[in-house]
Amino acid sequence: MNRALLFSVFVIASCGLAYELVAGALASYLLGDSVTQFSTVIGSYLFAMGIGSWLSRHVEDHLVARFIQIELLVGVLGGFSAALLFFVFACASAPFKLVLYLAVLGIGVLVGLEIPLVMRILKRDLLFKEVVSQVLTFDYLGALAVSILFPVLLVPHLGLIRSALLFGLLNVGVALWAWWLFREQLQHAGWLRTQGGVALLALLIAFAGAGELTSLTETQLYADEIVHTESTPYQRIVVTRWKDDLRLHLNNNLQFSSRDEYRYHEALVHPGLATLPSARRVLVLGGGDGLAVREILKYVQIESVTLIDLDPAMTRLFASAPPLRRLNQDALLSPKVRVINADALLWLEENDEVFDFVVVDFPDPSNFSLGKLYSASFYRLLDKHLAGNGLAVIQSTSPLYARQAFWCVVTTLESVGLVTTPYHALVPSFGEWGFVLAGRRAYRSPQSYAVETRFLTPETTPGLFLFPRDMTRVEAEVNRLNNQVLVRYFEQEWRQVIR
Repeated sequence: MNRALLFSVFVIASCGLAYELVAGALASYLLGDSVTQFSTVIGSYLFAMGIGSWLSRHVEDHLVARFIQIELLVGVLGGFSAALLFFVFACASAPFKLVLYLAVLGIGVLVGLEIPLVMRILKRDLLFKEVVSQVLTFDYLGALAVSILFPVLLVPHLGLIRSALLFGLLNVGVALWAWWLFREQLQHAGWLRTQGGVALLALLIAFAGAGELTSLTETQLYADEIVHTESTPYQRIVVTRWKDDLRLHLNNNLQFSSRDEYRYHEALVHPGLATLPSARRVLVLGGGDGLAVREILKYVQIESVTLIDLDPAMTRLFASAPPLRRLNQDALLSPKVRVINADALLWLEENDEVFDFVVVDFPDPSNFSLGKLYSASFYRLLDKHLAGNGLAVIQSTSPLYARQAFWCVVTTLESVGLVTTPYHALVPSFGEWGFVLAGRRAYRSPQSYAVETRFLTPETTPGLFLFPRDMTRVEAEVNRLNNQVLVRYFEQEWRQVIR
């Protein structure tokens, strides 16, 4: 019996950490800035566990029954937490942060009650020092197990909603197991069994229908028809469609609309590449949708394109789904293209290849893991891979809506000795958008385009490099790995736009 209870500590420790990870990951997906979200969620959760541990002193009678009821409550609240939070976020009028932290505090208090009660139950038959050492050992082992399984197996294969429900089922399973072990000692054993049965049935139904739950919440979140959803270790991928308009969303952030993405990708590629008639080798960092590669392959002199994208699910999707392949014109299947799924910073560190043209097409620096890809350290590495007469182009967020963030990118590039030429273009889905050309020489606008374009012309291109008064340069610090000031600029400025 004691061994069974000790094993239950392993399970409930796993569940407790899992709910914490679910809340932190979900907040990061939906609110951005993963460091802030995980920090505040973990801090609140640990604080709540402390309250739960303190409250356990007031549980004096019927310890096993109280333990079973707490397990059932944790299982139901924790199990349904992800579905609840997704649904609340989808309802724009609902106070998402309030519900998030109430859920975190509620689960934390209940989890904080669990271990003290188990220790008091075990104390009847074991020495205190044995209780403490064994309970804490199983507690830490459970935390280790779920911390490894969560990003590697659970989220990629089950998603956040189904992962939370799975751990809810485990909590309820522990409650029913404890009921079976102590059923002859329990008062109102039948009523406890009924409670456990109801909780188990509710979670099983929700787990079986988790796909419908996810579809329901995402239908509320996205106005258009959802045609593809996928959770990966790196992000949540959602593709929507309205009539002939396909849209890609990563972690709830729009990446492109097929109706006007050509404006963005032409502006990203052609002002730089059109000035490099001798360019043969091109590197694309990010851009797993293949749309920048599509524009690059229009130049017949290009011999090879190396695409580095972290998420294999992205490149696989855009190399296999027929509507997306039509959009990128099978760019990722071209024999000239080499696709490598790797962290761009690590790849640059480990390779010494040199390229005539480099396209840096990362998502906006909304968190610190992305902010490192806009740092002085990253651009110093990038410079080493740039041919003497080569150029790099960096997508740099909006100089209108995130003005200081845009000029921070420019300042950071200049800090490593690169000559910069900032410019901007209007993309209706996003508004005014910014780019920066960087190299070791002064830039001259192309006099003509040797490839077909829908947006750019030689006559209108010089206007891209003119900045009206509300987008002209402002002071900004260099974005370094140890300060990540760019993420702060970006968050502050876009928060004002959303308001």
